[in-house]
Amino acid sequence: MCGNNMSAPLPAIVPAARKATAAVIFLHGLGDTGPIMPVTLNMRMNMPSWFDIYGLSPNANEDEAGIKRASENIKALIDQEVKNGIPSHRIILGGFSQGGALSLYTALTTQQKLAGVVALSCWLPLHKSFPQAAANSANKDMHVLQCHGDADPLVPYAFGIQTAEKMKGLINPANITFKSYRGLPHSACPEEMVDVKRFIEKQLPPISDE
Repeated sequence: MCGNNMSAPLPAIVPAARKATAAVIFLHGLGDTGPIMPVTLNMRMNMPSWFDIYGLSPNANEDEAGIKRASENIKALIDQEVKNGIPSHRIILGGFSQGGALSLYTALTTQQKLAGVVALSCWLPLHKSFPQAAANSANKDMHVLQCHGDADPLVPYAFGIQTAEKMKGLINPANITFKSYRGLPHSACPEEMVDVKRFIEKQLPPISDE
């Protein structure tokens, strides 16, 4: 549909060892496994991408239609988990880089109340459309863990700081945790993964079987 492969994304689903009571939907970054489409930033090369990226400067134009289309696909994944019996407030949305950006945008525009968001090395897409787009958000009190390396050459650390400040004006600022990692480029590190694990465990505590 619309000349791309985004209309039917195929998620990789890790089956639960027992009846699932919670879920984490984690979105890949540019170039990782996932839907394929041309990316302007990389000379229109076909590669795994949620939406087109025209540039990485603060004032670069954004693929508004592509971002919104990708967000609707993620909302459909959330809806499917709810149909499978997992309440939306037991679902964490997260991602790395472009995937983290999409997770933030989706959480701010969905009417499904989420457990929280993990946003790694990313930014807030279409940030100029907020707070209007978040005026009726169901997630004004959601918890957000935002992580960023201070040596990131692709998505500058300053973008992460600016995104955290913007988020504090959109949701309860007390629920936003920003963690920085010294010397970390556009990547992850063991310390960061421990922080993510702790965040998920806190937001999705085990519940007893019915």
